[in-house]
Amino acid sequence: MELFIIFIEGIASFLSPCVLPMLPMYVSYFAGQDKDFKRTIINSLGFVLGFTIIFVLLGVFASTLGKLITANSKYINIIFGIIVILFGLHYMGILNIRILNKSMGIKKNNDKLSFFSAIIFGMIFSVCWTPCVGVFLSSALMMSATSENILKGGIMLFIYSIGLGIPFILTSIFLERLKNTFNLIKKHYNIINKIAGIILIFSGIILIF
Repeated sequence: MELFIIFIEGIASFLSPCVLPMLPMYVSYFAGQDKDFKRTIINSLGFVLGFTIIFVLLGVFASTLGKLITANSKYINIIFGIIVILFGLHYMGILNIRILNKSMGIKKNNDKLSFFSAIIFGMIFSVCWTPCVGVFLSSALMMSATSENILKGGIMLFIYSIGLGIPFILTSIFLERLKNTFNLIKKHYNIINKIAGIILIFSGIILIF
């Protein structure tokens, strides 16, 4: 049951206001200017592998320090909550956090993107967006921490990564069919960002309290 819950949390992270609005740009980045289908799938697999590696390591780390993390979970949630609120204020245009602009900005010249560079990109994604998906990720990490078993902790975060990764891969496969959806997202990008910001602020408040 725990693994199923963690899998659902991974899917929920994909639907978070930080990840979903950026999806068209991520998938376009995987595809490159020539929109090669095979290349898109390979790069998306590399991307998923990249953030899976980081999240599994986090799971191992959490289970290793299980008692310490559990004892200080309140303070950890407060820190995550504050960061998520700052993310929300950035999305609403109230704050300008430059590092987020850099992490969200994807280079147009992506012809040289390979499987291995996609892995690195996935690792960077996991680090930059950890606070943003913190509501679900912190829940998965807490479950991993309470297990106090390194192998189980790693497996839990692997399942979480699968839940987050499958929608990325499916989106890459059905890229052409989702064009209208992507265009709609791009057209209303500013509105989506503001709504995302409000949701993030509420998520941060829930984490803190």
